[in-house]
Amino acid sequence: MRHWGPVWDGYFADPFVLRLSDGGYVAYGTHPESDGDRVFEALVSPDLEHWESAGPVLERLPGRFGDDYWAPEVAEADGAFWMYYSVGRGIEGHHLRVARAESATGPFHDLGVDLTPGELFAIDAHPFRDHDGRWYLFFARDVLDHERPGTHLAVAPLDAGMTSLAAAPTAVLAPDADWQLYERDRLIHGRRFDWHTLEGPAVLHRDDRYWLTYSGGAWTGPGYAVGVAVAAHPLGPWTHVDQPPLLKSGGGLRGPGHNSLTTASDGGDVIAFHSWNAESTARQLHLGTLRIEQHARDGRLAQTTT
Repeated sequence: MRHWGPVWDGYFADPFVLRLSDGGYVAYGTHPESDGDRVFEALVSPDLEHWESAGPVLERLPGRFGDDYWAPEVAEADGAFWMYYSVGRGIEGHHLRVARAESATGPFHDLGVDLTPGELFAIDAHPFRDHDGRWYLFFARDVLDHERPGTHLAVAPLDAGMTSLAAAPTAVLAPDADWQLYERDRLIHGRRFDWHTLEGPAVLHRDDRYWLTYSGGAWTGPGYAVGVAVAAHPLGPWTHVDQPPLLKSGGGLRGPGHNSLTTASDGGDVIAFHSWNAESTARQLHLGTLRIEQHARDGRLAQTTT
């Protein structure tokens, strides 16, 4: 398999692709103009190549919670499906929430839980199941007291019921490079910062290591890209991998980012991500093969594009 895309003509940002335990795939994505009683379109596929829409799958909350729904991800556990997402207004008030459904295509019903009440701002929840069966929730949160203030990454173990954090969040990764700059002199949280952004975490366990991909920079432009970190345990410590961005603009891609990771039917690793169309009017779903390149002392992730 190689990189191909877009695999869906419609707007489909922040794509998360779930491989179902009984076969097939479901993708969930963000749409900036979600109307009606449900949000978050789902796409279904038997093979990662042919996709059909199952329509929006999350029941909308009352208006007091906000009208911007971002970055859904879904875990299959305990005979049910659990959706993690954020809701707010623009860049204000976003916190992580959880919804439950009997089917991967919903309807998902919010469980009335704010998973991150202590955070200033939290988005991009990523549920990760370790090889021992333990679940963790990675996410992005705003951090002001840092040499590179901005949106950083964190993680916490999930409780056995999938509906709360079992411990306080632990810092995962902070920005470490200029390419992760979102905007200089940005007015946010009532102050001005040279704001850096890491978001959209996704994790896989391979070769006795945990690999984390994340998006950095401003999602609005061509500088948006995907970086890589590595750890020996989901709780870290995590370190940036010294390699060029895994995905960046070029070769027909425009501001690629906010990826998720899944596996193909042959067991190979697959990266799903969005990229702007040629007119820069829509972010669309792309897929590609992912591989780990081993070196004498360390390793790196690479995307196969041909």
